[in-house]
Amino acid sequence: MKNFVLIIASDYRQRTRSYAFLITLCISLAAGYSFIPSLDANYSTIRIGEYIGNYNSSWIGYVSAMMTSMFLSLIGFYLINSTIKNDITSKIGQIISATKISNFEYLLSKMLSNFLVLLTIALLVFAMSILLFFFYNEGYSFIVLQFIKPFCIITIPSLFFISGLAVLFEVIFVKYSILQNILFFFLFIVIHATNSGSTDYQYLDMSGTQIVTHKMEETVKNITPNSNDIDLSIGYILGNTSTPQQFDFKGIEFPKKYIFSRLCWMLLGLGLILISSIIFHRFRNKEQLSIHKKKVTLKTTTKNDIHISSLSKISPSYKIKPLLLTEFKLLIRRGNKWLWLLNCIGIIGLFFAPITIAHQMVLPVLWFLQVDRWSSLVTKEQLFNTYFFSETSYKPLQRHFVSQVLSGILLAILISLPLVIRYIFILDYIVILSIILGGILIVSFAVLLGLLSKGKKLFEILFFLLTYMNINKIPFTDYYGSLYHSLIYVFSLTLIITICLGISYFLKIMNLNR
Repeated sequence: MKNFVLIIASDYRQRTRSYAFLITLCISLAAGYSFIPSLDANYSTIRIGEYIGNYNSSWIGYVSAMMTSMFLSLIGFYLINSTIKNDITSKIGQIISATKISNFEYLLSKMLSNFLVLLTIALLVFAMSILLFFFYNEGYSFIVLQFIKPFCIITIPSLFFISGLAVLFEVIFVKYSILQNILFFFLFIVIHATNSGSTDYQYLDMSGTQIVTHKMEETVKNITPNSNDIDLSIGYILGNTSTPQQFDFKGIEFPKKYIFSRLCWMLLGLGLILISSIIFHRFRNKEQLSIHKKKVTLKTTTKNDIHISSLSKISPSYKIKPLLLTEFKLLIRRGNKWLWLLNCIGIIGLFFAPITIAHQMVLPVLWFLQVDRWSSLVTKEQLFNTYFFSETSYKPLQRHFVSQVLSGILLAILISLPLVIRYIFILDYIVILSIILGGILIVSFAVLLGLLSKGKKLFEILFFLLTYMNINKIPFTDYYGSLYHSLIYVFSLTLIITICLGISYFLKIMNLNR
């Protein structure tokens, strides 16, 4: 039992002290603040037709709980899905495997530490929601139960299940983090695509939001029985310039069947740990090295007609081209070769899919498939302990660092080339420039976050969130011109790229001076 608790505590401390966690925490607090927009804001998070709820305890408590459940389910997986990998890298796993702790206990400790990390963020967002109630207070009484109940019933089971799912993915795809990222990306889209708000599926809703949104829709229907405009909108809905009408939402009494379904989601998370413990490798290296004895015959030849003057002279080359080609080959060869099958399917889709779908859907997903490659552009030296070797090379900034950035940009442009060619035929040059700048921007973003956090995790989290928001056509996240087509937009992208690369270059200089 003591070892069990120590693993949880040490793993929790290790991850909460990382740069990725601290930055994710700041982003979560900013997101928590945006979950409850002011009445004069030009966006909304939950809206039923032209109605939103009065800012009483029930509305703020339930909306915050639902948005937290969806938000942390979205980015939480990418924050916690490397706990076993860290034990392998640090060789702690081999020490743990030599102890008496069972596979189930070890994986359960990892799941609970995952859950505690997500719960820490959720509790801070919970506190933010209470502060927002007093900030937007319109004379309603503060009822703390209306904050606690939805967070306990809606949010906590979702986070618990995601914590178990992350452990299962790590056990199955322990060497292939890119597979974990891609499979969860598509799984998350499928789960929320089936979230239609119907009561028929409320017990199968992982995020736990359907029963609440259905109750909100029923309340608005009772207020406006003859109105047809009562469609539910959930997420960040921009462009609501008209002042919304308000209705009184008093919360709901959760049915016993629904509470039981939420407990089943938590039990399912424990079931995933039980399955994982059966197939867990327990840090055993199954690769067997076979040594073949070969007879090597050395043939010695003597030639007397060799003249040193006739040999080719060695001339050192300090050009950037060899380094650029090397970095590009490292990007191409990273990951499993069969993943290029998905890339090829996406590239073919850019050729033959309707141009709007190819631009708005296929391109961001295709770029997301390269998340493992771009996240390792400037972090692979830390992982393979080649940092001092690369930084002591000739002109590491002008040659090595620039070649890394250019190789990432070259990959982005080559992948998007079919779509660029299609826009060339219709002479839409602003969109072409937007796509190219979008590729440069995402690589610049990867480089900047890699230097700031000294790891891959932060970029993977934010790139997933950015891709998901682009697929849902949220305008302010459009970085590759699928919605905006103006010179001002192109200038804005150029400015952001300049800032990102400028800060990255400055950070690189600081690292060298150390």
